Amino acid sequence: MADSAHEVVVTDIKIPFWSMVVLMVKWALAAIPAVVILIVIAGATSAVMGALFGGAFNWQWGMGRMM
Repeated sequence: MADSAHEVVVTDIKIPFWSMVVLMVKWALAAIPAVVILIVIAGATSAVMGALFGGAFNWQWGMGRMM
């Protein structure tokens, strides 16, 4: 295989307005499940970290109640 690289410069993309609108609506709808999945992952990670290290930082709240 030849190792020759070709440069490509895109100067203009012609796309009808309504096709762009439909594309952006599809992106927005596809982002909803992605955000839900990220929230679930963040919640699970937070729960695991809280279970592992939650007791290590609990003393701060207890000190405030004793005063």
